[in-house]
Amino acid sequence: MFAACCDGRMCVCPGPRRIGFPGRSCSPSLLLDAMSVPTQLLFPRIRNCDLGRICSSVCHCHHNPLCCRSRFPPFKPPRCRLNGNFASAFHRAKEQCVQLRQYVTTPQRFYLTPPQVNSILKANEYSFKVPEFDGKNISSILGFDSNQLPANAPIEDRRSAATCLQTRGMLLGVFDGHAGCACAQAVSERLFYYIAVSLLPQETLLEIEHAVENGRALLPILQWHKHPNDYFSKEASKLYFNSLRTYWQELIDLNTGETTDVKEALINSFKRLDNDLSLEAQVGDPNSFLNYWVLRVAFSGATACVAHVDGVDLHIANTGDSRALLGVQEEDGSWSAVTMSHDHNAQNESEVQRLKSEHPKSEEKSVVKQDRLLGLLMPFRAFGDVKFKWSIDLQKRVVESGPDQLNDNEYTKFIPPNYHTPPYLSAEPEVIYHKLRPKDKFLILATDGLWETMHRQDVVRIVGEHLTGVHHQQPIAVGGYKVTLGQMHGLLMERRARISSVFEDQNAATHLIRHAVGNNEFGAVDHERLSKMLSLPEELARMYRDDITIIVVQFNSHVVGAYQKQ
Repeated sequence: MFAACCDGRMCVCPGPRRIGFPGRSCSPSLLLDAMSVPTQLLFPRIRNCDLGRICSSVCHCHHNPLCCRSRFPPFKPPRCRLNGNFASAFHRAKEQCVQLRQYVTTPQRFYLTPPQVNSILKANEYSFKVPEFDGKNISSILGFDSNQLPANAPIEDRRSAATCLQTRGMLLGVFDGHAGCACAQAVSERLFYYIAVSLLPQETLLEIEHAVENGRALLPILQWHKHPNDYFSKEASKLYFNSLRTYWQELIDLNTGETTDVKEALINSFKRLDNDLSLEAQVGDPNSFLNYWVLRVAFSGATACVAHVDGVDLHIANTGDSRALLGVQEEDGSWSAVTMSHDHNAQNESEVQRLKSEHPKSEEKSVVKQDRLLGLLMPFRAFGDVKFKWSIDLQKRVVESGPDQLNDNEYTKFIPPNYHTPPYLSAEPEVIYHKLRPKDKFLILATDGLWETMHRQDVVRIVGEHLTGVHHQQPIAVGGYKVTLGQMHGLLMERRARISSVFEDQNAATHLIRHAVGNNEFGAVDHERLSKMLSLPEELARMYRDDITIIVVQFNSHVVGAYQKQ
């Protein structure tokens, strides 16, 4: 598929037409054929028009006999040869051309076997079942499944799940990082502590503070449910603890004697953690590693979607464009989706208006440009991203006094255009409350890598059918495609095979990722497509999709029903 060219660069030769170097524009389909990947796989990460621009910057189409300059000397037949050398030379050159053309036009297809596909899909899966007590489930949660599929290297998504030990309830969240994974990492391991502390009664806060003062062991606040691959930054643990302790000391001092409201606790926790991330970066640290780490955390960013489940009380706190979705089973057995969060981006008109109202009218046209914040950032709410929060003077002062690695980073020196009245970005979450009903069967938390590939109704149906093992067959819809009788037979055989392998994935999040990456135009998992998508090299994977992180929480309908009767 690839051939070396005269100047050492590589060119792609998919067939009679060959893709070379900058100049004329090339057809997107040629590039895709060369990669043995169908055109529709690019959507929605890169559309055809975008691909055309990419191709035009790196290649051009031509119809020369060989790609760029032949590695063989050009053959110029003499006008006359009487001794037969002409014929032999001609045949040698022809054979060389045939050999080269066979080399550069033979497609190289790399397919993964089903076990290899499963190994990749299941590498990061995790499941947790809530333990029973005296034969009864005391929690409204049966358990949860989670999984991650990276597109970036390293993956920029994070996930967290923990049981609150000093209060009731469970916390679950997904975190989508950008400009690196540092901010998502810090938020994933710190935010739940801030929430748990915010929910603690005054007596417990005092008990914890006295234990610290006297050097006694602390009451455990959270029981984490983590995959072995989920990282904790041990080097920064002391710094994180000191910031958290300052927070609970302020909660003690501000005690009003009133019971903490969950919604208020969630909002305060998000805002306080984001403020601490900013403050730690401004103050710095004598330890060079920690100093660089806190700056990386602050200059990168992360969105967060967190659920707090306590009995029948479900709160969703969302900052950014990850989503929460409730799976509801109707009386007839069908599945419906209830949206539990709103995206904070240009597709949310109320969010656009909120942003414009917070800045002068002179910035009305520049604050949201090309569907991005200041023309740059897609989410309108996020942790970190101090490039959109600090004043220009503060940014320059921190960067100039920071370590050399930060000073050499062009991103940190870059000032967004039309930057007049910061902050433009906030980490304040939008909190939605829902009282669980027996027909509410599960909750899905997922980063935007899932929602870019699948409709919410399909997501709920796939998870619902997987958890119950009951498939409601719909007539096969082929849309505008012309389908032959043989193709229809193949679709029906695929459907039967899919039903027979319903228990192939024990993890609901894995099952959903399989569909998100491998679904074809008919809604069935295509192993060939799945294999291609999972075997893409690191530098190409991000062009086709984003990191995907999913948590599927399954509710105990009997316990929820008992709560309702009480």
